[in-house]
Amino acid sequence: MALREQRPPEEGAHGGRALWEACVHCGFCLPACPTYQETGLEELSPRGRVYLLRAAAEGRIGPDDAALLEPVDSCLDCRACEVVCPSGVRVGALIEEARAALRPARRPSFWRRLLFRHLVPYPRRWALLARLVRFYQRSGLSRLARRLGWLGLLPEHLRAFEAVLPEVSGRTLRERAPRAEPWPAAPRRGRVALFTGCVQDVAFTDVNEAALRVLARNGYEVRVPSEQTCCGALHRDEGDRETARRLARQNLRVFGEALEEGVDWVVTTAGGCGAALLEYPELLADDPAVSEAARRLAARVTDVSQLLVRGGWEVPRARPAGADGRGGGTLQVAYQESCHLANVMGVREAPRALLRSLPGVRLAEMRDPARCCGSAGVYNLGHPEMSLRLLDRKMRDLPEEADVVATGNPGCALQMALGARRSGRALRVVHPVVLLDEAYRAEEVSDHGRSG
Repeated sequence: MALREQRPPEEGAHGGRALWEACVHCGFCLPACPTYQETGLEELSPRGRVYLLRAAAEGRIGPDDAALLEPVDSCLDCRACEVVCPSGVRVGALIEEARAALRPARRPSFWRRLLFRHLVPYPRRWALLARLVRFYQRSGLSRLARRLGWLGLLPEHLRAFEAVLPEVSGRTLRERAPRAEPWPAAPRRGRVALFTGCVQDVAFTDVNEAALRVLARNGYEVRVPSEQTCCGALHRDEGDRETARRLARQNLRVFGEALEEGVDWVVTTAGGCGAALLEYPELLADDPAVSEAARRLAARVTDVSQLLVRGGWEVPRARPAGADGRGGGTLQVAYQESCHLANVMGVREAPRALLRSLPGVRLAEMRDPARCCGSAGVYNLGHPEMSLRLLDRKMRDLPEEADVVATGNPGCALQMALGARRSGRALRVVHPVVLLDEAYRAEEVSDHGRSG
């Protein structure tokens, strides 16, 4: 499909104008754009990208022109530009539609094809991967692979992430939860369905487990629908909108049934997933059979920190574990904003409020916490050089006194762990809800000790 044939899904809402027509070229977006900050190149800024997309749509440059491909491909889709744009230009929607239109001209690597076409869309394969990774980590195979140099078969950036991948549990929460007993919840504040995500549920199962316990502690009955699937964000970002729509329809069916059965909220623990669910109405705007269901679901999507702050949460009396895992002292916690959690879902203060409530924790704000860390879904796999430049800058902005980096997205967590390794800093990277869960559990141990 040529770019000129694209029709923005909200065209009617814009009075028949194309999305790029809202841009008045003011340049307010430039200082907010990470790739412009790094390069100073107009074509790698939101304003430059919008200009090029308009030129392509009007036939002044070809859709396969390298002058267009690189700016579209190198965008992080972090949406920081949308937050500061006075005209409301939706650069993310423009970039995502352009990637779909330009997809035939792009040649994904073997690893990207393996990930996007044969792994992520299939929860059972994803679960199998979790078991294989656990075997790899626990059996000694990882040490053997390093000693014999087998990891040299992987691209350099994949080798780097192999080194910082946390120990996986081997069984996702989505697999286990249907057989679990109902979670205790008193006093009751509501019923929620937990969206586990794919990367989150394999690499950071502990985050979803912590969210379950924290929600139950604060009065929520939690369901974990077993037929849920990937949110589709990675495919949408890649330009594969058909697969993204197929996954979205599956989630609409599963969580639509949960809402009909009395669930109040669909809770996410990953900013990227939450943003994707929130934008289902746009993704499925051309499908009248599900567009209303997409709007209903989007209206009930919330981040776990957002729900706790909105509904109230029990402030723990004990402190979470320290960076050394033993507790004690004051934890200096820096909060790294997930781009999609902050810029799409608008969740900035809630995670900070949870962190400030923890005994023994001091929030150490970093410079420019909203700037992308360079993860951006799987941007770091396709653009490792720019990704690492952004990461190194992020690490320089991190307060020296920080013991812990808290963040609400699995991609950010892996990226910040890589940053800690590259910079030689002993940092723990963790989701805010995990720290809250640790504080609750420490409190229970303390209370049990006193009663015993």
